[in-house]
Amino acid sequence: MNELLLSQPPLGMSKEGEPVWELAYFYPPQGHWTEKEYLALEHNRFLVEYDQGYLEFVSMPTREHQRIVLFLYRLIWSFLEARNLEGEVLTAPLPVKLWEGKYREPDVVYLSEAHSHQVEKYPSGADLVIEVVSGGVSDRYRDMVQKREEYAQAGIREYWIVDPEQERITILHLPEGQAAYAVHGEFGPGEQAASVLLDGLAVEITAVFAAAKV
Repeated sequence: MNELLLSQPPLGMSKEGEPVWELAYFYPPQGHWTEKEYLALEHNRFLVEYDQGYLEFVSMPTREHQRIVLFLYRLIWSFLEARNLEGEVLTAPLPVKLWEGKYREPDVVYLSEAHSHQVEKYPSGADLVIEVVSGGVSDRYRDMVQKREEYAQAGIREYWIVDPEQERITILHLPEGQAAYAVHGEFGPGEQAASVLLDGLAVEITAVFAAAKV
């Protein structure tokens, strides 16, 4: 057990109707989580990401959010199958290691043949990731600003930001030898968004957001 844990929780801490605060004493304090302890959570009900010893709790997805995720997952899966391409496409919850001490859980992850043959339980890196923006201001900042920087730093070659509020998809790609993403395009209703990495993969924006309203 982590040596920083308190030896015994105080009696009578939790009251009826409150969270069971005593459970916190079974886990390390913030800033002292190890990767092993984070991965052992298996996340259960929560979407949790890991950043240098800290846990970040992400808003639970809505039905509309999940419909968009499934639509895009099926789009990429069908594309790979039709062309008999190696690799795989997966969805959250799935921790993706960006670098030592840093994990994120993209909504959709495409792993090329090189990445999909990794033997680790959780992938290190990816080739294309998709985030469907949801939640409040902090969630939007995380997906649009923070993860944009992190995914580029991790060398992920393409990042799609899907914004249901604005009905817009932004596709970012990482030019060879560059450390920051370039904007391939921002696409709205009536337009078609096309991947840079997966030549021939394209999607009608109207269809993406219509899928959320089924």
